[in-house]
Amino acid sequence: MRVPTNQRFDRPSLLMASLNSQADRLQTQIATGKKILAPSDSASGWQQLSGLKRATANDDAYASNIKMAQSLLKSSDTALDSIETQLQRAKAFAVQANSQTMTPQGRAAILKEVEAIITDLLGTVNTKDSRGQPLFGGAAGDAAFARQPNGSIAYVGSGTPAPIPVGDGIDIAATETGDRAFGGIAGSKGQTDMFAILSAFAAALQPGAEGSGGIDTAMKDLDAALDQVGSTRTSIGARAFRMDLEADRLDEVNETRETTRSGIEDVNPATAIAELQKTLTILQAT
Repeated sequence: MRVPTNQRFDRPSLLMASLNSQADRLQTQIATGKKILAPSDSASGWQQLSGLKRATANDDAYASNIKMAQSLLKSSDTALDSIETQLQRAKAFAVQANSQTMTPQGRAAILKEVEAIITDLLGTVNTKDSRGQPLFGGAAGDAAFARQPNGSIAYVGSGTPAPIPVGDGIDIAATETGDRAFGGIAGSKGQTDMFAILSAFAAALQPGAEGSGGIDTAMKDLDAALDQVGSTRTSIGARAFRMDLEADRLDEVNETRETTRSGIEDVNPATAIAELQKTLTILQAT
């Protein structure tokens, strides 16, 4: 059987073209460090890599949200710590003012301190977060609390803060509304709020209010306010701990996913270089 001359020349040409293509592919793999550069290299591998990339993108978004939630929770706890400290000061002043030896001048001095505490607390409860929104203002509004025309301080926030998605089907409320954190306190005369308690304390320190029992009431109600703020801090702390766990979980998932991706996509340089040298040797011989 005679082989036509053109077939004898075409066969080496086709082999050289294939070897050149293989050499180019190996050189590209070595340069990029990746062995799957297109779906044609491995359809199943390409599909797996696409799924891993989508999952990584989702988790990157969740990781960013977790950092935001952690920042908001930390800011909330810092503000609550300051509020707790001021309430403890007010309670100490109430104990001091309740003394039988307290002079009118001493009561006047304590009144100034309490009024200063109220002013400081108004600034603290209106603290704004990294997004420029009031920490305790709910879903809308420029402030959480504001002075009313009659001089009282009332909650002016509205709605509930939108939960932040931090995982697949997992949301977190990173802030607390002011009416929940500082209102709904079970006072001596029914439901009240932190500013009403402090205002009543200030009124009990006014000249002529001695013996009205206002100081005793203030002491009890300040304890209730401290309990309320303490409970809010506990809730914020629990959420912060949960975010730490979610952040750790994401890190572990990302490490596992990266190991899987590397096994599918990354090229072994030593193996690829050896294969390239072998291919080039065959190509030269051909």
